[in-house]
Amino acid sequence: MGQREVWRFMSRFNAFKRTNIVLHHLRMSKHTDATEDVLLEKKGCAGVITLNRPKLLNTLTLNMIRQIYPQLKKWEQDPETFLIIIKGAGGKAFCAGGDIRVISEAEKANQKIAPVFFREEYILNNAIGSCQKPYVALLHGITMGGGVGLSVHGQFRVATEKCVFAMPETAIGLFPDVGGGYFLPRLQGKLGYFLALTGFRLKGRDVYKGIATHFVDSEKLGMLEEDLLALKSPSKEDVAAVLENYHTECKIDRDKSFTLEEHMDKINSCFSANTVEQIIENLQQDGSSFALEQLKVINKMSPTSLKITLRQLMEGSSKTLQEVLTMEYRLSQACVRGHDFHEGIRALLIDKDKSPKWKPADLKEVTDEYLNNHFKSLGSNDLKF
Repeated sequence: MGQREVWRFMSRFNAFKRTNIVLHHLRMSKHTDATEDVLLEKKGCAGVITLNRPKLLNTLTLNMIRQIYPQLKKWEQDPETFLIIIKGAGGKAFCAGGDIRVISEAEKANQKIAPVFFREEYILNNAIGSCQKPYVALLHGITMGGGVGLSVHGQFRVATEKCVFAMPETAIGLFPDVGGGYFLPRLQGKLGYFLALTGFRLKGRDVYKGIATHFVDSEKLGMLEEDLLALKSPSKEDVAAVLENYHTECKIDRDKSFTLEEHMDKINSCFSANTVEQIIENLQQDGSSFALEQLKVINKMSPTSLKITLRQLMEGSSKTLQEVLTMEYRLSQACVRGHDFHEGIRALLIDKDKSPKWKPADLKEVTDEYLNNHFKSLGSNDLKF
């Protein structure tokens, strides 16, 4: 067997192996008992959703989305269900994001999960945003990416001192999706633009700065849930009163100022530019240790992701949540078809060498035409609600 034949054989074998791994995962997610990944329980006056993959930081799968969405709609219509609570099992994470590694591996094996996964995830995000019942997300532990989409559009978001919030997608060749284009530009000043481009992590009481509606001691979370479940036919105001009571009683870091408070003037001036290149220039001209630190972070991100993200937030600032999710669906499909998404996942989640080789590698190579293609309508394949 010649060298070329060996290479062909090996490449076919690797493709076969990859396909088998993906199919195995899909079979597992199809046949796994629902209660193993997500618990859906009626308790007292509430419907309770528990993301139940603690060893995997409760990362969100298509299987979980397909169980949560119909149950959410049922509870919304059920006269005996007065509120919906969503939480994560295990104490380390609410939800660390969507299970994007599986999406990347599936694409490489020519298994097209991405169109379905993102479509159904965004439809769920919209359902949470338009839910007619009080929706309470208990943000204890890591809350990132897809986990943000399961919480931030709901009426009440309760953070604890152990909450770690971030939208780190520019580091993996993606963009802050799940409605990030809606809620991020609506944060104070240019905070949302800063969080989106740098992936900066907000921790504990800092999450209360525009993301969470309430802040509660993690040791009281169980009691809070019990008090909510014990309410008799509660109104939205009754739910809010219980949450407000726990929030007011919480003394943890009560007098601590917002970590980024001292930098907000710099953030507002540097990140108010209309181009990523100008933001970088602003940071360079500022020259402070904070500005230079952010510059170092931004320079590691996917140039394509940075440009997509800035435009996504600028356009999203005047769109409805549904319009934003429609735009983000177009972007998600373009990213999955591209290079950087798969390269980012390889570098950060598979090989873990943290040295992605972005293509294009430079901001100036990300042309307007290239960028425009990401935002183009998908015609009959566009996201519909």
